[in-house]
Amino acid sequence: MAGAGLRAAARRWLLCGGQGGPRAASSSPSCPGCGPPGPGAHCPGAPRSAPTPTPAGGAELSTHLWARYQDMRRLVHDLLPPEVCSLLNPAAIYANNEISLRDVEVYGFDYDYTLAQYADALHPEIFSAARDILIEQYKYPEGIRKYDYDPSFAIRGLHYDIQKSLLMKIDAFHYVQLGTAYRGLQPVPDEEVIDLYGGTQHIPLYQMSGFYGKGPSIKQFMDIFSLPEMALLSCVVDYFLGHGLEFDQAHLYKDVTDAIRDVHVKGLMYQWIERDMEKYILRGDETFAVLSRLVAHGKQLFLITNSPFSFVDKGMRHMVGPDWRQLFDVVIVQADKPSFFTDRRKPFRKLDEKGSLQWDRITRLEKGKIYRQGNLFDFLRLTEWRGPRVLYFGDHLYSDLADLMLRHGWRTGAIIPELEREIRIINTEQYMHSLTWQQALTGLLERMQTYQDAESRQVLATWMKERQELRCVTKALFNAQFGSIFRTFHNPTYFSRRLVRFSDLYMASLSCLLNYRVDFTFYPRRTPLQHEAPLWMDQLCTGCMKTPFLGDMAHIR
Repeated sequence: MAGAGLRAAARRWLLCGGQGGPRAASSSPSCPGCGPPGPGAHCPGAPRSAPTPTPAGGAELSTHLWARYQDMRRLVHDLLPPEVCSLLNPAAIYANNEISLRDVEVYGFDYDYTLAQYADALHPEIFSAARDILIEQYKYPEGIRKYDYDPSFAIRGLHYDIQKSLLMKIDAFHYVQLGTAYRGLQPVPDEEVIDLYGGTQHIPLYQMSGFYGKGPSIKQFMDIFSLPEMALLSCVVDYFLGHGLEFDQAHLYKDVTDAIRDVHVKGLMYQWIERDMEKYILRGDETFAVLSRLVAHGKQLFLITNSPFSFVDKGMRHMVGPDWRQLFDVVIVQADKPSFFTDRRKPFRKLDEKGSLQWDRITRLEKGKIYRQGNLFDFLRLTEWRGPRVLYFGDHLYSDLADLMLRHGWRTGAIIPELEREIRIINTEQYMHSLTWQQALTGLLERMQTYQDAESRQVLATWMKERQELRCVTKALFNAQFGSIFRTFHNPTYFSRRLVRFSDLYMASLSCLLNYRVDFTFYPRRTPLQHEAPLWMDQLCTGCMKTPFLGDMAHIR
């Protein structure tokens, strides 16, 4: 009966996302997964009168460790019912900070990848056009033309060390995740990565990269348009290395970046989208539904985008209709974010119906009119939209959200299209079983490390190897080269750190708003700090509280 009650308690803990279970779990009368108690230590679930004898050592101790291992495997298997999968909703909105939509009076939006979601079919077009520009205009070798876009290679949020031609994934503590460093299309051995940075995995980002992740030495690729850029950069480096050609890393990086920029500046991307909006623009009807719903509830709307008016106008007509401007109180195009948020010098210019610049002085921002450039300080003065009653949505954590949250106190919402796919992977049985066993095995390693005889160390080394293999399997579920955009093996990624810092809310698409009332309050989960989380998965399974007793901690004093 006790075992069944324990399993039920742990199952409730899993289904509730890790809340409400530890207290029930601690009442278990037995602790089959416990390690050797330290001096004065006591597991709350174990009877005080009959402590488990410690094995003498050698083969007997090795047998004891493997018995605990098998107990844990059975428990983890039993504690993962089918309903534990599909717990997360890809269409949900996730909160980093408490926010009530009842208090939001003004909604602002970026255009690209916010109001307009684009199909992945756009990325090969950008890659191919920039590749051809490199060959035909920058006179790069014709052999580069053999490379095609690989959508499975890179993920958003990676860093690129320009002088080392190294594309890599960095965690929230500025450490490279080993196994995720690539030069060209080839992985760089962990030992070489550590040697390149002076014997450490740590990258001094504050010395090598600015606030917006743009260098001078290290660049972070933060927007979705950077996926074809990373792919092209890696392919060009791969060609030069594979053919033994000498090159200056900084020149190559700049040429690739300029070629990608030319695709945007010359309007090639705009032309592709305008020619086939059905192919490239997704969820247009849902965007219309979101905007219409907000206006119907008396909310004021504005649009600030770096894209030109003619492109935005055609896209909005496709998604919303010819009267789309009547939904917005202010429309600003070619805003030149992020400098729009920090540079006071650029004035607003009005555009006529044909998109031509007018020369009259702007003393107010009128509904139905189109404005170009300007700056946020004049915007705030003319609209008086200030502070937390404004909620702005964008896909770029730096260019769209950072300054608004840090300098101006607006509420912010990040659009992260990758979130939908990642949640679907998290909801799979393979991921759930792999992660849960990985956590349980980590707990076993932590508690059994007190055994340091030769045979025990061999057992622990076997477990460490299995743990590493599990981590690699879990990583590859998301992306074979770089894993999830949100996590390294266990730490949040640098991208995740910025996401939490610069956004109150995040979601896969703007249409997620349709699942909530306009007065809904979002409450972030209380994520336990390390000193607030006494239970690992293995202790939850066995009912053994991990409590630091004075006797165990005496060596720290």
